[in-house]
Amino acid sequence: MSKPKRSTDLFMGAGIVVLLVSLAICAAAQRKSASTRADQSPMFTVDPLWPKPLPNHWVLGSVTGVAVDSQDHIWISHRGADSLGNNEKGAILNPPTGCCVPAPQVLEFDQAGNLIGHWGGPGQGYDWPQSTGGIAVDQKGNVWIAAAGQPEAAARAAPAAPAAAARPAAPKPQDAQVLKFSRTGQFLLQIGEAGKTEGSDSKTGLNRPVGVEVDPATNEVYVADGFGNRRVVVFDADTGAYKRHWGAYGEKPDDSNLGPYDPDAPAAKQFRTVSCAAVSKDGQVYVCDRQNDRIQVFQKDGKFVKEGFVSKTTKGDGSVWDIAFSNDPQQRYLYVADGHDKKIHVLRRDTLEVVTSFGDGGRLPGQFYGVGSVAVDSKGNVYTGETYEGKRVQKFVFKGMK
Repeated sequence: MSKPKRSTDLFMGAGIVVLLVSLAICAAAQRKSASTRADQSPMFTVDPLWPKPLPNHWVLGSVTGVAVDSQDHIWISHRGADSLGNNEKGAILNPPTGCCVPAPQVLEFDQAGNLIGHWGGPGQGYDWPQSTGGIAVDQKGNVWIAAAGQPEAAARAAPAAPAAAARPAAPKPQDAQVLKFSRTGQFLLQIGEAGKTEGSDSKTGLNRPVGVEVDPATNEVYVADGFGNRRVVVFDADTGAYKRHWGAYGEKPDDSNLGPYDPDAPAAKQFRTVSCAAVSKDGQVYVCDRQNDRIQVFQKDGKFVKEGFVSKTTKGDGSVWDIAFSNDPQQRYLYVADGHDKKIHVLRRDTLEVVTSFGDGGRLPGQFYGVGSVAVDSKGNVYTGETYEGKRVQKFVFKGMK
């Protein structure tokens, strides 16, 4: 009777061993799979023929904003006439040369690169920017534009006065506003007032805001109030009513002079240049602190979560100009436009570590000069805008993971 019992025990023991080995193999495979996913990064190829040529001899000025709407249409804002030495109305070169005419300052493209909409410029009831900043399209299809200019920019953009002219026109007041339009260009709302600049602790005014984004979950607009001020400020997207604001690390913003950026010094307790504020699907706010070479992350109420540095040794105009999230459900990656170093950095969103980058300095497709804007469509394609003398928008087609 004891012999069959030993056989049964042996069989059961062997079964347990097989089970344990199988579980170990499965766990190892899962670890390997997780490691592989963590080590992956997205791949892109530039589309050299996107967008298609503009009509009417139109050309772009410095591109200051790129956005993608719910229809996968690509929107850009650009400075228009300043790059051609014309006045801010976008007149043809004088004397005419057959080229070129500044395009309207807000352009809408479809996926194929066809221009399907255009508008922009002064009108009744609002202060059109003397220099456009970022652009965003909210969940209702409304278009938001930040006004980031200063009087000196208008003076540089003005044409030389003829000898017979009495005197040049006075510069326009400094930008201090954010504008909301319908997708066809009908004015809807203005927050702030040109010429009425107020400090970083103000509840009523702005000072050269750079970026703008609307949170569909709360219907609030986040403004990167960062060329003149050093803060993120939040308003109601329907009424423009003030909600809240904060500075670096969620503290009260301070407008005192920080001096030049030193990558070897302790991290600055204040923002230097707040150039973007982007809200992730899981409700965190990612802020570009451009000249401090860093990203700071907050809860929606302004509570500080974490920070990460990108190309920390970059001086001058800094490395973190704009941010976009990857299109996967978890938004695992951040795309960071680095206009100084002329590339797009790809970061893991959970750790804020750089995993790869693409682009380099130059004029050819896939290269950059002053890449200051970045956006992503539902297919994972990346769109970039170049400011300064770059003056173009490019499309990078998503090619999967590597």
